[in-house]
Formats: sequence, structure tokens, C-alpha cells
Amino acid sequence: MKIEIWSDIACPFCYIGKRHLEQALSKFNTSIHFNIEWKSYQLQPDLQITEAKGLDVYLAEIKGWSLSQAQEMNQQVSQMAQASGLNYQLDKAIVANTLKAHQLIQLAKTKSLGDTAEEALFKAYFIEGKDLNDENELCRIAEGIGISGHEISSVLKTQAYVDEIKREQFEAQQLQARGVPFFLFNDQYAISGAQPVETFINTIQQIAIITKENE
Repeated sequence: MKIEIWSDIACPFCYIGKRHLEQALSKFNTSIHFNIEWKSYQLQPDLQITEAKGLDVYLAEIKGWSLSQAQEMNQQVSQMAQASGLNYQLDKAIVANTLKAHQLIQLAKTKSLGDTAEEALFKAYFIEGKDLNDENELCRIAEGIGISGHEISSVLKTQAYVDEIKREQFEAQQLQARGVPFFLFNDQYAISGAQPVETFINTIQQIAIITKENE
């Protein structure tokens, strides 16, 4: 079963959706082979970063909220993540334009490390408070998943994989994805958002039944 996932590593619901999907897949035996492909989607491709800024402060500024309102909203998201087994530290998160992170993901995909890269970047952003605007930090993340720092450094200094990122974002728009995470099963069945584990299980079961009937 092919599963394509459009996501942005700065989207808290994308990491939650990843966990929900993983928990759902763990319920199935090895009779179903899942081929997962991560796709790039930038929620804020035009985001300009001039100085490091915490997520609480950034949300307050762009939403016109007080700092306490932004902190409360992030606490609610953290509670949702906790229910999925994720220990978000959003008070430490540093706002980033995710283009370079997506370049790393695209490079990782060429080495069958797409899922590994997604996990490492989500963890770095939402749990460890790493600054993904910092190319040195991205090099350390790359090295941690088995990609040489020299290789990713060369990619980040060019427009390598930018066309692929834009193409995948266009694909999502053509599929009428209104946001991320967006999951597409076997090119036909879509799930939008960080839906409950049961939703993923039910969808996979239904697809498996339909596939078997059509064999």
C-alpha cells in the first residue's frame, strides 16, 4: 500500500499525524507492505527570518494576541501531542523558514532516509528547540542520520532540490489539500489533518478490502 504524506516540519499537527499513522500501522501484520513517501509542503514559504525568535512571541505578533494567549494556545497543542506520546517543548521552539529543512528531506529521500529525516527534524524543532535557520545545525542533524555534513552543506548553498519542493507543493494544491498533514493512500483515498489513530486504521482496512476484491 502506497502512502504519500505532505507535511511541513514546522507544523505541530504533522508530527502528531506521523505518530498517529505509525500507531495505526503497528496494528497490521506483515501481510501488508506499506511504502511511505514524504512530500514537501511549506506553510510559510515567504517567511523572512532576520533574527532568532521564539514561537510564543512570533504567534503573539502575527495573531495580535497577548503573549499569555500565545503561550496558552501552544500549551493546548502540547497537550494534544502528549496524548500521542510526544513531549513538545514549544516554549523553546525557534521560528524558521523550512526551505533548507526540506532540502535536507529531499536529499535524504534519495538515500531511502526520508522518514528518518522527517523524524529527526520534527524532534529537533518541537522537542529540542534547535534553530533550523542555522546551516550548522542542519549539518549536525544530517550527520546524525548518516548523511555527510559536506554533502548537505553543498546542497544548502545552492538551489538543489528547490524545484522538487515546489513541484510537490503544487501536487498538493492539485489534490485540493487545504493544509497539512495530508495523507494519500494508493493515489485515491485521502486523509487530511492529524486524525485519530482509529481513522487511519479504518481507512487502511477499507482499502485492503477493496484491493482484495479487485484482485
